Amino acid sequence: MKALPMPPRHPATGHFPTITEVLSLPVLAEGMPRVLAGESQLDRGVRWVHVTELLNPADFLEGGELVLTTGMPYPEDASELCGYVDQLADVGAAGLIVELGYRYRKVPDELVAACRAREVPLVELARGVRFIDVTQAVHALILDAHGALLRRGRDIQDIFTALTLRGAAPEELVHTTAELTGAPVVLEDLTHRVLMCELLGRPYEPVVSAWSRRSRATPTPEKITPSGPEGWLIAPVQDHQGPWGRLVLLEGRLNPEPDPEHVLVLERAAVALSMARLAGPAWWERRAHRSVLRDLYERRFRSPADARARAEALGLPTLGHRLFAVVIRHTHTGTGEHLDERIAKAMAQTGIRALVGETAPGRIGVLLALAQASAWQPVAERIGRLCREELGPEAVVAVGPGVTDLSGIARSWQEAEQTAEAITPASPDRWFYVPADVRLPELLGVLREDIRLQRYAERQLTRLIEHDDRNGGDLLPALRAYLTAAGNKSVAAKQAGMSRQAYYQRLHTIERLLGCDLESGLQCTSLHVAVLVLDARGAAAPGT
Repeated sequence: MKALPMPPRHPATGHFPTITEVLSLPVLAEGMPRVLAGESQLDRGVRWVHVTELLNPADFLEGGELVLTTGMPYPEDASELCGYVDQLADVGAAGLIVELGYRYRKVPDELVAACRAREVPLVELARGVRFIDVTQAVHALILDAHGALLRRGRDIQDIFTALTLRGAAPEELVHTTAELTGAPVVLEDLTHRVLMCELLGRPYEPVVSAWSRRSRATPTPEKITPSGPEGWLIAPVQDHQGPWGRLVLLEGRLNPEPDPEHVLVLERAAVALSMARLAGPAWWERRAHRSVLRDLYERRFRSPADARARAEALGLPTLGHRLFAVVIRHTHTGTGEHLDERIAKAMAQTGIRALVGETAPGRIGVLLALAQASAWQPVAERIGRLCREELGPEAVVAVGPGVTDLSGIARSWQEAEQTAEAITPASPDRWFYVPADVRLPELLGVLREDIRLQRYAERQLTRLIEHDDRNGGDLLPALRAYLTAAGNKSVAAKQAGMSRQAYYQRLHTIERLLGCDLESGLQCTSLHVAVLVLDARGAAAPGT
């Protein structure tokens, strides 16, 4: 009689008992089982036990059955024995158990050779056993496994329902999927870019390298079954416009049928991700860019190869390109996501490849990949103009030195960040800034928290500041004007809004209080540095 339909089986999971587990049952152990072939396949799942003495069993099998026979109908012709084994292998039978004593005292060598050639597990029983007892024991084991799978399915459903109800981020959904399956998981969009992935500690390079090519070679089947040359499990993710992307489980081995529990997890996770996208606007691409940018800046990747693989999987070419780190400093609250989306679209419209994302409060990062021969300045200017339109004149765009290897981008990023931090309203007005634009005032602004500079400024100017505080004076502004005018007293007096005579008197008072000679270039430089440090800290005396 044809076997009853059963749920799909996976040859190497605990949801169906394996051949090894079946052979350890007392009812079979009494038969003194000995494995003659297919030793490497003993972890195949047994989804049913089928007793047959027919030479054409394939018509009565669906795959995953453990075939029991006494070997009574086996022909003497070796070619027919090979044909018999081919039928079992082609239909996907789990294995073959031959009981000795009725037809054979020894399993024919031709049968052993045929099973070895097709990697079909072959087991001989030296003693007779009751086949009915074997089927009852194995089927009870299978039913227990199915019950456990049903209970596990409810647990999986509860996990993803709870995540959905509390609005879990897509990164958490992807991480949970990987944790439940113990396999790497990738969330990609329809253009085959890896937006999020959880590799469970594995390096990026072997998992996501050449991702776009590998993904395009892997179609999305109608139901979750191993797909493509690497046997990926794939579930589609939807949004309000229809198909949006795919959730991919990389099991790491090719199997004819998926693990039932993995299928359940992948299905529930894909539904949860689809619901998250339907719940409202989701800047998932920006989140992915932000994550990679932060990892690059903080050097979290374990190797340059990992960094390149992750960036390229997100659509950024690295080899044969010059890479530029751009930092945008702004003070507007809540505009980061909106602005980085506009910048990303502007880059895409001009064919410029870039990663764009908010990297910190008040900071947006842009990683540009430009052809070696192309000019970067027009791109930086375009970003600067866009930021001014969106954020006003207070927005600062800083560009780090270009690099040809992604391993050097962290250093470029740090220089861009330091440049953005140093620029002040008093700096020359430009669409973008580079490290060379950081002059002495900007440098001192960056170092303004250094206690040594603070002490230096206090030692140089304390008497002057205290005099102004006691007398409501304006000696510090007068000194600042003199230093700014490079010692030109006439220009300084005009800038200070004083008569030349009154201004000269103030200079004499400054020299007396500070014990300095304002005609000395070195002493003027020392005082100028002290004034700049004071200004950078916003600690100038009243009236300045």
